[in-house]
Amino acid sequence: MNEQLRSGIEQVLLFDFGRTIKSADTRMLYSAISKAAAALSYKNAEEKPAGKKACYLSAEFLVGRLIYSNLFNLGFLSDTEEILAANGHSLSDFEEIEDDALGNGGLGRLAACFLDSAATHGIALGGYGIRYKYGLFKQKFENGFQKEYADDWQAFGDPWSVRREELSVKVRFGDQTVLAVPYDMPIIGYGGKTVNTLRLWQSEAENSFDFDSFNKNKRSDAVSERIRAEEISATLYPNDETDYGKALRIKQEYFFSSASIQDIVREYTATHGSDFSRFSDLYAVQLNDTHPVVAIPELIRILAEDYDLGFDEAFEIARKTFAYTNHTVMAEALEKWYAGLFVTVLPQIYKYIILIDYKLSTYLRGRGIRGKEAKQYALISENMIHMARLAVFVSHSVNGVAEIHTEILKNDALKEWYALYPDKFNNKTNGITPRRWLALANPALSSYITEKIGDGWITDLEKLKQLEGIISAPSEINRFIEIKNHNKQRLCDYIEKMEGIKLGSNFIFDIQIKRLHEYKRQLMNAFSILYIYFGIKDGTIKNFNPTAFIFGAKAAPGYYRAKGIIKFINEIGNLINSDKDTKELMKVVFVSNYNVTYAEYLTPAADISEQISTAGTEASGTGNMKFMVNGAVTLGTLDGANVEIAEQAGEENNYIFGARVEDIGRIADSYNPVEIYENNPLIKRVVDTLTDGTFSDEGTGMFEELKASLLKGASWHKPDNYYILLDLIPYCEARLRANRDYSDRTAFARKCCANFINSGKFSSDRTIRQYAEEIWGLTSGTDEGN
Repeated sequence: MNEQLRSGIEQVLLFDFGRTIKSADTRMLYSAISKAAAALSYKNAEEKPAGKKACYLSAEFLVGRLIYSNLFNLGFLSDTEEILAANGHSLSDFEEIEDDALGNGGLGRLAACFLDSAATHGIALGGYGIRYKYGLFKQKFENGFQKEYADDWQAFGDPWSVRREELSVKVRFGDQTVLAVPYDMPIIGYGGKTVNTLRLWQSEAENSFDFDSFNKNKRSDAVSERIRAEEISATLYPNDETDYGKALRIKQEYFFSSASIQDIVREYTATHGSDFSRFSDLYAVQLNDTHPVVAIPELIRILAEDYDLGFDEAFEIARKTFAYTNHTVMAEALEKWYAGLFVTVLPQIYKYIILIDYKLSTYLRGRGIRGKEAKQYALISENMIHMARLAVFVSHSVNGVAEIHTEILKNDALKEWYALYPDKFNNKTNGITPRRWLALANPALSSYITEKIGDGWITDLEKLKQLEGIISAPSEINRFIEIKNHNKQRLCDYIEKMEGIKLGSNFIFDIQIKRLHEYKRQLMNAFSILYIYFGIKDGTIKNFNPTAFIFGAKAAPGYYRAKGIIKFINEIGNLINSDKDTKELMKVVFVSNYNVTYAEYLTPAADISEQISTAGTEASGTGNMKFMVNGAVTLGTLDGANVEIAEQAGEENNYIFGARVEDIGRIADSYNPVEIYENNPLIKRVVDTLTDGTFSDEGTGMFEELKASLLKGASWHKPDNYYILLDLIPYCEARLRANRDYSDRTAFARKCCANFINSGKFSSDRTIRQYAEEIWGLTSGTDEGN
C-alpha cells in the first residue's frame, strides 16, 4: 500500500470534512483522493528545464472523467483500490461522477490526448481554454426526441483544479469589461515525471454586486453585471442563430484568446521586460481550428499599444509565433463574422484586422495579384471577416490532420493559399492516447498485450507489431475472442444500467458513435438498417448473424435536421426491437448522453466500427482510431484517417465502400438523387418510410424535411448534399459482407487483430512529437528551440 497516498487522503478528509476513509461518502473520497494525488504529482514531478514552451489554444478540452486516468498515469490505480477496499469502498464508486464535458467531440478529445502525450514525453505544452460552467449538455430522449438539460460537471466539486485569482486579467469588449480568472488543472504524464498545466479561464464581473442598485430596490440591476459576465463562460457553443448568440460566440472566442495571450506576454516580460526580440524563440502558439484565431490581432494589439512596437515588427513576431491547425474542408465550417457585428463587439481588434488586411493586399500587389484574383484572399470581403484566411496569412505553419485532408486543403479548400505559401502547409495525422483508450478502457486486452510483449507499448504503440507472429496461433486468436466477448458483456451490463435495455453479447456489435452531423451520415446508417430489416422480413436476406446496431451522438440544440435524424433512428428502434420476427436477429439502440465514459465501454466491445462520412468531408476522425486500437474492423469510406487505417491494417482486413473524393468531384455538377430514388425500389422503400406513415414525427414535420433535404435540397445546399443515396447500396452490400464474414469467427477475429496490432501510427504520442519537432522547434525534454 502506498503510505504517502493513504496519509494524504486521510489528511484531506480530516481537514475538509472531519471524516475518516471508512466513514467518508463518495463525494468526499473523490475530493480527497484527487487532491492527495494531485499534491503528490507536483511533489514527485521532475523540475522543468528552462526553454521554449508551446501553448495550445482550443475552445474545447474534452478531458472526460479525470480520476481514473490521473491515477493510472501516476501508478496509483491499484494502490487506491487497495486503500478503498480496506475501508469498505471501491474505485467503481466513482462511476457516478460526471465527465468533465468541456468539449463537443473529436476536436476537444484530440486536445486532451495531445496534452496527455506531451506530458508523457516531457514536451513543454500548456493548454488554454474556457472553464465552461455547464459543459455541453446532458442528453435525454423523450418519446424519441432529444432533450437537453444542463450538465453540471462540477456537482462533485472540481478537486483537480486550483483557482489562481492572483493571475486574473481583464478582457475588454465594446460594451463591457470582465475578469478572466484562471483555474489550473495538472496534466500528468505517464510515470508522473512531467506535470504540465491546462489553464481554463472563467469569466467573472469586476463588480459582482451593486449595493447602490440593491438598496434602491433595483435588484435585477444589482446583479446584471455579474450575469452578463458569467454567460460568457456559461456553456460551450451557445446557439448562434441570432445576432445576440453570434455576439456571445465572438465574446467567448476573444475572451479566452485575449486572456491567454495576456498571460503568455506577462510571463515573458517578467524575465525579458519589453525586449520582444526572443518572444517567438521562447513561445509557440498553436491555434486549434479557427476559434482562437482572434489571438493573432490581439497579440499584435498588445505589442503595439502596451509596448510601443511598430505594426510591422509586431506582425512579424506574430507570424513567427502562431501556427494553425485546420480541422475542416467544408466552407461553411470555416468561421466568418459580419464585420458590422464584429466591430461592435471588438472595436479595438477590428482596426488591427484592417491593418493586417492592408498588409496582405500590399503583399499581393507585390506578387502581381490584383482585382478579382486578389478578392479570394481578402480578410474582409463583402462585409465578412474570414478567420481562416487570417490564420493562414499570419502564421508560419498550416497543417491538416490526415494525409487525404491535407491534400484536399492544398488542392481545393485552400488551394489559392497553397499556391502562395507552399512551404507553410504540412500534415499531422491525428492520434489518440494509448493510456486512456487501450490501457484504461480495455484492461482485459491491455493485460494480454503486456503478458505477451511487456508494457513498453504504453508509451510506444508501435511495439504492438511485436504481436504479429504471436497472435496468429489459433489458441491466441481464441483468447482474443474471449476478451472481445468479455468486453461485449461489460457493455451489455452498462447499457442495461444506463438505458434499461437488455442486449445479448452473442450479437455482432456494429457501432457508430460521433457528433450528429449530416456529413457523418447517421441517416444513411438508419436507411441501411431498414434495408436489412425489410430484406429479412421478405426473405431476400438469409442467414443473417444477429446484430446490435448501436448509436451514440448529440445534436447541437439548434440543429433541427440532426434532431430529426435522432428521432428517426429511435423510431426505427421501436419498430425493430418489438417485431417478433426480427428481435432475435436485430437490435437498435441509441444510447443517451454519449460521452467519454460511454466511449470507454463502447470502443472495446465493438466488432464493426462505422466510419461512413462522405469522402472528402471528415478531416481525420479519432473515433476510428479508438475502435482500431481496440480490435474492431472499419466499415467505412476512404475519408479522413480511414485511408491510412486501411493502409496500415490492409484493406482486406476492413470493409471499404463508396464513392471516393475523385468520384464525387467528377459527378458533383450532374448528380441527381431523384433519379436514383425513382429507379431503385429498395432505396425508394426506405426513404419513403419518412413520410408514408411507417413512423411518426409527432406532427413536427421533421421527417418530411429530412426527405426534402434528399430530394429537393434547400436554399443553402443542393439535394442529397452528402451523397447518401449514391452510396447507400454499396454500403448495404459491404455491411452484409461483413455480417457473412462473421460466420467464421476465427477469420473475422484475425481481421480485428490485424487492425489493433497495426494501430501504432495512430498514437497521439507520434503526432505530438511531430508538432513539437516540425512546427514548434521542440523535442522531448530539451531546449532545441533556443
